[in-house]
Amino acid sequence: MSAFLGVETSLTGRCWFGPDDDVLRRAAQLVQQADLSEPLARILAARGIAPAEAAAHLAPTLRALMPDPLRLRDMERAAARFLAAMQGAERIAIFADYDVDGGASAALILRYLHARGQTATLYIPDRIEEGYGPNTPAMQALGAAHDLIICVDCGTLSHAPIAAAGCDVLVLDHHLGGETLPRAHAVVNPNRQDEDGALGYLCAAGVVFLFLAQTNRLLRDAGADTPDLMGLLDMVALATVADIAPLIGFNRALVRQGLSIMAQRGHIGLAALADMAGLNRAPEAYHLGYLLGPRINAGGRVGAADLGARLLATQDATEAQSLAKRLDVLNAERRAIEAEVLQSAIAQAESRSTGGALVWAAGAGWHPGVVGIVAARLKERFNRPAVVIGLDGGIGKGSGRSVNGVDLGGAIAKLVREGLLEAGGGHKMAAGLTVAEGQLAAAMDRLTALLHAQGAAAPGPRDLHLTATIGAGTATPDFLEDIARAGPFGAAAPAPRFAIAAARISFAKRAGETHLRLTLTDGHAKLDAIAFGAFTTPLGAALQAHGGAPFHFAGRLEIDDWGGRRRAKLQLEDAAPAH
Repeated sequence: MSAFLGVETSLTGRCWFGPDDDVLRRAAQLVQQADLSEPLARILAARGIAPAEAAAHLAPTLRALMPDPLRLRDMERAAARFLAAMQGAERIAIFADYDVDGGASAALILRYLHARGQTATLYIPDRIEEGYGPNTPAMQALGAAHDLIICVDCGTLSHAPIAAAGCDVLVLDHHLGGETLPRAHAVVNPNRQDEDGALGYLCAAGVVFLFLAQTNRLLRDAGADTPDLMGLLDMVALATVADIAPLIGFNRALVRQGLSIMAQRGHIGLAALADMAGLNRAPEAYHLGYLLGPRINAGGRVGAADLGARLLATQDATEAQSLAKRLDVLNAERRAIEAEVLQSAIAQAESRSTGGALVWAAGAGWHPGVVGIVAARLKERFNRPAVVIGLDGGIGKGSGRSVNGVDLGGAIAKLVREGLLEAGGGHKMAAGLTVAEGQLAAAMDRLTALLHAQGAAAPGPRDLHLTATIGAGTATPDFLEDIARAGPFGAAAPAPRFAIAAARISFAKRAGETHLRLTLTDGHAKLDAIAFGAFTTPLGAALQAHGGAPFHFAGRLEIDDWGGRRRAKLQLEDAAPAH
């Protein structure tokens, strides 16, 4: 396939590609048979959607896509035990992971119980002192004071801590399971080894939603009133996007409906957080992943681990405002720490080699709360699976992020079985690990070999795939509303990228330390643009010194409501001289 607009090497070193002939042919069929616009048809054609499937794909509904909760093993047993605990006024504790998915999963159950006039104890481990997942001292203490412990977004590999609990334990998780399961009352996890994997794309909050749906079913069978689950979908959507779960199948319906619920601002915690983040419009999946999610995560990364879950669970407006402010401050602190670690990690990774199947870096004193974010940055920069490890007292605690088609969690689990890692696990796209410093080099060499066998060592920076070329005047709110019908956009459903060909820069100004604001004109119309992080790549300097020369521009379009004037804006990702 030839390069799109002839761009073989852009200012960020990428080759541009447009739709292939097969996508264009199927898009033409969608235009004719499903009455779609050409750009929208191209998006659906790239996903393999046939004309007969187009209407249902553009309007995903819970009714059509929600699976029977009983498809998951142990679901009936788990929901029955939960119902018995509620009916018997038993003491319930929720043990959750410290990220968005864990916090949202815990808040789902807490809000469900609140709707029934009941409460539960929330326990989220300290990332530094306790690490990920259930630990024996905490489970023993919770078990001594409670009749039922529900582990959410964790627990599938926690054999000893669960055995030590001394009370019934339910596990609601999505992380990869081992050959054996812990001795819990029930383990509901679509990624158990004895599951068929059909629902393996769910995050923990998606599993919890199905769990609560099954509980509602049991309540209805008993003639009892049931809490409203639809009103909880904003938190499921947040967790799904923030945990980078693929937006396919049931997840599409969860996020689409959840965004609609969130736009109503009925959730006081999320509304307070949106205000703190400056989000003054109906949210899109992008905002969940890049504005709200990082703030929820900030408590678990550099502050008190339970802040995010408490914000999502609270029913008190004053508390919501206070928690949102604390999380915003912690997020700023997290960004500063992240920037320092990222600079060192990039230098170390480049000195080692970035051409193999794995990019990795390790450093003494690196804050364990930011290693996952830094790993994500390395993955994006080098288009390779990445692992970043903080070393302290001879032990390394790290986090990794993968690229599509490469199962990082499975590879790390294999290293645990082989004895090269002290602990580790996760899912295909993200995983954590603990390693002795003396085993670090051997473990990373072995992990590199395992990922190489999966094809992770693709050469060069990632390509940029574009949907179409449009004129600056084509980018209107109506155009974007049409494109948005294919959303939500995110993992496994990337937002369309468009090219503005042979346009010139009529205005360019640096914004902050790394961003660049632009106005583009193609001779017929103007289009405002923002290039985030432009000065961390050659893009910023080249465009700032444009000299009036024409460039091809590429990026993602969004609605800008600033100042009450509604217009389209380009999030500029790349550019190339228009020769």
